Amino acid sequence: MFPAMRVKITGLDPHQQYYIAMDIVPVDNKRYRYVYHSSKWMVAGNADSPVPPRVYIHPDSLASGDTWMRQVVSFDKLKLTNNELDDQGHIILHSMHKYQPRVHVIRKDFSSDLSPTKPVPSGDGVKTFNFPETVFTTVTAYQNQQITRLKIDRNPFAKGFRDSGRNRTGLEAIMETYAFWRPPVRTLTFEDFTTMQKQVYRDRNALASWVETKQNHLQM
Repeated sequence: MFPAMRVKITGLDPHQQYYIAMDIVPVDNKRYRYVYHSSKWMVAGNADSPVPPRVYIHPDSLASGDTWMRQVVSFDKLKLTNNELDDQGHIILHSMHKYQPRVHVIRKDFSSDLSPTKPVPSGDGVKTFNFPETVFTTVTAYQNQQITRLKIDRNPFAKGFRDSGRNRTGLEAIMETYAFWRPPVRTLTFEDFTTMQKQVYRDRNALASWVETKQNHLQM
């Protein structure tokens, strides 16, 4: 999955053992299509039949709360597929549907039912976090060529498609001026999640304002 989701976790018991996992759930029961002349996503009908549940268990699991809190937890190895017969452990999604990634922090004593092929267990020892700004629409091909080129340049799994001699324009030029850019780290805290959400929205608005300023500058 690109860009990869990255989170910073606080508020864990340093001596307790935890699993970190992610699943991706539908936002609604609709299927979408992209309308080129208006550059918008439109509802195209009802969603396809549900796919088998899949859960990505972070490869650093099982680890202490202290270990998790000292690192940025990245889901850069999570892989998606639209193959309903997949047997590689990839998360199965339908193309042209909207989805919401969810991060789960699972205490060891509540993990007996944790499995890559079962729904995430529930209980007092399980905390689930989702960020509205990470909702995405699945596609098998990008609808915007600038995004296609941006992914080829920035995705570590797309090295074979890179052309180092190609001139960069548009959105790529913006990102080139900010070469050290990475997706913002999300902080998951058990103590004040509401405050954290407000900060995430402020960070997002600040980034959007920065991109808009750069775009205006390029147009001038």
